[in-house]
Amino acid sequence: MPLYVIPFPAFDPVLISVGPIAVRWYALAYIVGILLGWLYARVLIRREALWGGTAPLTVTDYDDFVLWVTLGIILGGRIGYVLFYNPGYFAAHPLESLELWKGGMSFHGGFLGCVLAVVLFARHRGLSILSLGDITCAAGTIGIFLGRIANFINGELWGRPTDVPWAMVFPTGGPLPRHPSQLYEASLEGLALFAALAALIRFGALKRPGFIIGAFALGYGIARSICEHFREPDAQLGFLWGGLTMGTLLSLPLMLAGMALIAAAMRREPARRT
Repeated sequence: MPLYVIPFPAFDPVLISVGPIAVRWYALAYIVGILLGWLYARVLIRREALWGGTAPLTVTDYDDFVLWVTLGIILGGRIGYVLFYNPGYFAAHPLESLELWKGGMSFHGGFLGCVLAVVLFARHRGLSILSLGDITCAAGTIGIFLGRIANFINGELWGRPTDVPWAMVFPTGGPLPRHPSQLYEASLEGLALFAALAALIRFGALKRPGFIIGAFALGYGIARSICEHFREPDAQLGFLWGGLTMGTLLSLPLMLAGMALIAAAMRREPARRT
């Protein structure tokens, strides 16, 4: 082993344990991510200058929406993992698909779950689907960042073998030093995308409904595709056609949809509300 390899910090995946009840870092990342995203969304809704007037939804609307989007994230993420990443195993062990505490969530499935939650809630309340989606995507980058940090703490979803100076040997990744790809994803999919969307919002993107959804989809797809070059593919799938990974393949339609949404939003006149 090279002398410059950084030892993986000995994190306990369980933050607090009281008797049979255990609070894990991964669960905490979801809880805090949803909470901070909700608070950020409330700030955006209240800032009338960002909308060119009164926002097309109220803070109360979004307060009520939080439960819907939470269910969308959890159910969509789990169903996506079962269908996209390990369908054969769960077909043979269907009851294990309900064991969320064992891990196994898909971002792309969670995103589809969020889309469904946005559409259903917006129609239920008579709100703009695109504007509700814009706010949700802007806030969602916070949860993505925290989720990737939790992946790192758990020592899971590690990267490919490498000799870079910051390589790490992960407890479940064998003896080879690997890319800490979870931190790459936290930086690009979380922090960088949050900053990019915040800048677009500051320059008036919320006045063109659907623009932020498109920018999020395109930006996430690009960031994920970059990170997939450093991340070890899931063992049960490995590399797919042309050396691509499942994460890259699922990101391609996301990027195409993002470009279509941006183009459609740019054809609309900026909203001017009173």
